[in-house]
Amino acid sequence: MAKKNEPVILITNDDDITSPGIRNLVEAVKDFGKVVVVAPDKPQSGMGHAITIGSPLRMNKMNLFGEIEAWQTTGTPVDCVKLAVDKILHRKPDLCLSGINHGANHSINVIYSGTMSAAMEAAIEGIPSIGFSLLDYRYEADFEPSKQKRQQLSFTF
Repeated sequence: MAKKNEPVILITNDDDITSPGIRNLVEAVKDFGKVVVVAPDKPQSGMGHAITIGSPLRMNKMNLFGEIEAWQTTGTPVDCVKLAVDKILHRKPDLCLSGINHGANHSINVIYSGTMSAAMEAAIEGIPSIGFSLLDYRYEADFEPSKQKRQQLSFTF
């Protein structure tokens, strides 16, 4: 149950809603506010700042993260941010977190990354945002370090 002044945290990615990275990001921040996940239904790596034009976008509510509200979409990571703000939350979230991406999002890769483009789209909309990545392409990548410092994190909204 959401508390009255609890911040709303949007989580998205480009690897898809079932990826280990997004699951670990949700786990790392779920105690900091009302988390809502809106992510693609399939991998969207390398989509950059693409948006869907000319075909309908579909959204399905998912039960993947326990009490956390989650939606999968047929759209790109940038579409996910737009859908979250306009159709799901009906407001801007207090924070947008994108990732945790499998693989590097540094240097020139930032331009092509769907993960980073989702964070940039949120920033363009005036939403504080962060994109996360793990330099490990294996599906079994170890995301445990993303949760270890959780007790030391704090957010001010």
